[in-house]
Amino acid sequence: MTDAVEVGSANIYADLGYPDAEALQRKASLASHIACTIKARHLTHEAAAELLGIDQADMVKIFRGQFRGTSEAKMLEWIAMLGHDVTILVTKTTRQRPGKIELEFRCSC
Repeated sequence: MTDAVEVGSANIYADLGYPDAEALQRKASLASHIACTIKARHLTHEAAAELLGIDQADMVKIFRGQFRGTSEAKMLEWIAMLGHDVTILVTKTTRQRPGKIELEFRCSC
């Protein structure tokens, strides 16, 4: 007996049926960039938490992907505090439907 393999989308949260899948995917990308930057700077969880002004326990949660209680705006602030410029660009959509929100990272950690 062989198990069927189903190809998913690029968003695991959508595949799992989360109603806020797009927001969760963005937050996961932000959390990943935060964790990558902290590792690249060779910061301990304690040092990173102090730099970002949060509890060490909250820092560990971000590394584990537990970010539901953290806003995207706060995560963008943390990225800036870690030494990256954050630019928000708003453009008009050419489509006859609501626009979309996307993240684009132009730097590596």
